[in-house]
Amino acid sequence: MNIFRSRNINMTEGRPLSLMLSFAVPLMFGNIFQQLYTVTDTAIIGRGVGIRALAALGAVDWLAWLPFCIPQGFAQGFSVRASQKFGEGDLPGLRKVVGLSFRISVIIAILCTAASLLLVPWFMQILNVREELAPLASSYLYILFGGFAAAVMYNYAASMLRAVGDSKTPLLAMVVSSVINITLDALTVFVFKWGILGAAGATVLAQIIAGTICMIRMSHMPELRFSREDMKRDRHLSGQLVRLGLPMCLMNVIICIGGLVVQSVVNRFSVGFIAGYTATNKLYGILEIAAVSYSYAITTYVGQNFGAGNKERIRSGVVTGLYLSIATAAVIGAILFIFGRQLTGLFISRENPEAYLTASNTSYRYLQYMAVLLPVLYILYVYRSALQGLGDMVVPMISGIIEFAIRVGIALYVGFLGSEQGIFYAEVSAWLGAAVFLCVMYYVKRERLMMFPDANQP
Repeated sequence: MNIFRSRNINMTEGRPLSLMLSFAVPLMFGNIFQQLYTVTDTAIIGRGVGIRALAALGAVDWLAWLPFCIPQGFAQGFSVRASQKFGEGDLPGLRKVVGLSFRISVIIAILCTAASLLLVPWFMQILNVREELAPLASSYLYILFGGFAAAVMYNYAASMLRAVGDSKTPLLAMVVSSVINITLDALTVFVFKWGILGAAGATVLAQIIAGTICMIRMSHMPELRFSREDMKRDRHLSGQLVRLGLPMCLMNVIICIGGLVVQSVVNRFSVGFIAGYTATNKLYGILEIAAVSYSYAITTYVGQNFGAGNKERIRSGVVTGLYLSIATAAVIGAILFIFGRQLTGLFISRENPEAYLTASNTSYRYLQYMAVLLPVLYILYVYRSALQGLGDMVVPMISGIIEFAIRVGIALYVGFLGSEQGIFYAEVSAWLGAAVFLCVMYYVKRERLMMFPDANQP
C-alpha cells in the first residue's frame, strides 16, 4: 500500500460540514497524539524527576514556545496564499508559492536559532526564574532551541499540505513522532536517568521525524514539488508572502510575550503553585485540540473558496464551523470539568505532601475556569481562521494585541495585589476580549466582500 497516495480535498464543492469534518478529524487525531506526548512528557518529568523539575519546565513554558511561534505564524500566512492558488487552479503559481515559502523558511530557521540561543541567559533574568530552577530550565532551552530548524521544517511542510487539503499526512507524522517521543522520554528519564535534558533531546528528534515525513509526502505531489526556478527571487510574490506571514507571526509573538509576562508573575509564587499552574497549562492543549483542527479546516475552506470566487459558500461554511465548534467545546469542557482533578493529578509527584496539595488545588481551580469558558475560545478560533482564509492577517494580529493587553493587565494587577487565584482570570478574559473583536470585524469584512467582490483580492 502506498501511504503517499493522493489525499487532497477540494473544498470548493460539496457540503461544508462533511468537508470540514473530513479535513479536521485527521488533524484532530494528530493533535490528540501531540497532546498525548505533551501530557505524557509532563507526567514523566513530574513523577520521574520531581516537582522541582516540573516547576523548572513551567517557569520557561512560554519562553520555550516563543521562537517556535515565529515559523508557525509565517507558515500559516504562506498556506493562505497556497490555498488560494489551489482554489484558482493555478498550479504553476502554487509551486512558486511553495518554493519561495521554503526559501523564506530557511532564512527564518537560521536567524531564529542564533537569536534564541544567544538570548537564553537574558530571558532567565526577565522571567524571574528562581535560582534553584534556573540551571535546569536554561539547559532544557538550549537543547530545544538547538533543534529549532526541525520545527521550522515541520511547520512549513505541514502548512503546504494542509493548503491543498491533505490533513492525513500531518496526522501520520504526528502519530509516528509522538510514539517515538514518548518511548524516548520514558527511556531517558526512567532508564538512563538523564532527566529533563533527555526529554528535551527526545522532543527535537521527534520534530525531525515529523518534518521528514511531511517533506517526503510533498515530494510525491506534483502540485507541491517545486524546482530551483520556483525558489528564485520574486519581489512581488515574496512581498505578498511576507505581508501574509508577518502579521500572523507578530500575533503569535505578542500572545506569547503576554504569556511570558504572566509567567513572570506566577514565578514569584511558591514552587507548588508554579507546578500546579504548569500542569493545567499542559492540559490547555487538550482543551483546544478540536479548535486548532477546525481552524485549519476553516482557513483552508475559506481560502480555497475565496480563490474560486465562491462568496456564498464562505458564509455558509463559517456558520457551519461556528455551530460545530461551540458544540464540541461544550462537550470537552463538561468532561474536563468533571474529571479535571484526576487528570491534573497525573502530573504531580506526591514526594512533598504540602507542595502536592498546593499544586493539586491550584491546577484544578485553574482548569475549572478554562473548562467553563471554553466555547469562547472556540468562537475566537472560528472567526480568526475565517479572516485568515480571506487574506486578512491584520485583524487577527490586532486581536493578538487585545489578548496581550487584557492578559498582561490583569496579571500585573493581581500580581501586585499578591492574589494567586486572581491570575486565573487573565487567560479567560483575554479569550473573551479577542473573541468579541474578531466576531465584529469578521461580519464587517464579510459585508464589504459581498458589496465589493474585488476589494480584498491579494
